[in-house]
Amino acid sequence: MTQIILGENEGIDSALRRFKRQVSRAGILQDVRKNRHFETPLEKAKRKAVARRRQRRFTARPKG
Repeated sequence: MTQIILGENEGIDSALRRFKRQVSRAGILQDVRKNRHFETPLEKAKRKAVARRRQRRFTARPKG
């Protein structure tokens, strides 16, 4: 759980900025988006296959 403790003279803007940064680092929003809808095993396999192809395309480049 992400928490922000306000300093004595800290403004709400800086506290909100710190909160957003912690939430993005923790990956909370990505997890919520991922679990928003049920994904069948076939859809999950297809998504992972696409991710593997994308990863392979960007990492397996010839040098030169």
